[in-house]
Amino acid sequence: MLLQNFRPTSKLITKTTLVEKPRFPVIDAHNHLAEPFGGGWDQRPVGELIEQLDAAYVTHYVDLDGGWGEDILQRHLDHFKHAAPERFSIFGGVDWAKWAELGDAFPEYAAKRLEVQKGWGAEGLKIWKPFGLHVRDQHGALVKVDDPRLAPIWDTAGALNLPVLIHVADPVAFFDPIDETNERWEEIGAHPDWAFTSPPFPPFMEIMNGLKSLVTYHASTTFIGAHVGCYGENLGWVGQMLDDCPNYYIDISARLGELGRQPYTARRFFLQYADRILFGSDMGPDLDGYRLCYRLLETDDEYFNYNASEVPAQGRWYAYGLYLPDEVLEKVYRKNAERVFGKSAHSQTGKSTN
Repeated sequence: MLLQNFRPTSKLITKTTLVEKPRFPVIDAHNHLAEPFGGGWDQRPVGELIEQLDAAYVTHYVDLDGGWGEDILQRHLDHFKHAAPERFSIFGGVDWAKWAELGDAFPEYAAKRLEVQKGWGAEGLKIWKPFGLHVRDQHGALVKVDDPRLAPIWDTAGALNLPVLIHVADPVAFFDPIDETNERWEEIGAHPDWAFTSPPFPPFMEIMNGLKSLVTYHASTTFIGAHVGCYGENLGWVGQMLDDCPNYYIDISARLGELGRQPYTARRFFLQYADRILFGSDMGPDLDGYRLCYRLLETDDEYFNYNASEVPAQGRWYAYGLYLPDEVLEKVYRKNAERVFGKSAHSQTGKSTN
């Protein structure tokens, strides 16, 4: 039998808790609305989307798709923000392809575009993972995450009070050799373009240390490290960065598997850094996906699949609930996002559990 056909059925008897209603209304600080990650909601009526969010008790939704291009930013501002300004925040982005064309003038150009994007209604800046892995300057050289030439972008974001949600690295195993020791072997096999083995790509820790250098140097700008700070496998390292960088926050999007396989460490992490963690799902406005997030954060359920696929999609392990107290849940679900994003994140619409 091939390993890919192995589907063991656990005989462990454990409870299953369906959390239909989170303990507190939720601000989803990391998500999408267009294809491929957001389910194509930009082609559907906004009213249907709001019904879906109401069912999940999500009162505010941060859409990061504007970071893909200014045409998408404008379209999403027109489609979502205009229809329900109190329910959505749309983030802008940087057009890295312009660097080859503009040369040394690129950083100032990108900073000016950020000013324009805020004028249109953008409420943050999304930096995608090609930064640090693929982005190159006018000479064809790979750009480091903490490249000092880019200071105008980060300084402008700080001056405009726009948070920077940054994703610079994927799971550590994506940077390892693709062999029998790689814990994400099946996932990389399904998505070979997700492999960033070094060489030719930079080593994982070079990217992460660059991120810390960037955040440390630009202390007046608020940064949010996507996906548990891009290093969910090492919460000690992420915690040290939070200690060292008061302007740094993280979201938990798309890392239920990482958090749920280390429940004791993750619970201690949430208790210690309760003021610095934002809720995010990164799976589109999916009701079952939200309920799975709530289950992991709120219950003490044991040994369950952390996503809806037959085999856990991010590694062959199972998750355990973190059973977080209410004072932590309320901060993670919404209070931290209200503080980071400002008044735009306050929504009185949608259902409430309070």
